[in-house]
Amino acid sequence: MPVDKTEIDIVANDLPPALPPVPQRPGGLSADTRAMMVYEANKKTVLAACLLWFFVGLFGAHNFYLKLTGVAITQLVLSLTAVGVVVTIFCVLVDAFLIPGWVANQNNLLAAQLGAYPA
Repeated sequence: MPVDKTEIDIVANDLPPALPPVPQRPGGLSADTRAMMVYEANKKTVLAACLLWFFVGLFGAHNFYLKLTGVAITQLVLSLTAVGVVVTIFCVLVDAFLIPGWVANQNNLLAAQLGAYPA
């Protein structure tokens, strides 16, 4: 039985519109996939920050890792003096409780830079 051209047009017009193509970058990866890969490669971890805090926290290494450079330099300079060591020890003990929040903040900033949150 032959199919009438008008029947084909009616069926074709009832289809939902096609989704726009996903933008492809060199290498065949979509922009979202590349952003996720960059995020995974650059995100900070609580474990790494805590290990730095435990072993070289007196010198502010965990703060350098978390890009808190001003605090890290202050801790480093203070740890070189006898009076500063007492202050630094107190700060390092407080830092132990603040590290998880700082890591989350750094990861949120990274995600925002990669476009995870709408502007």
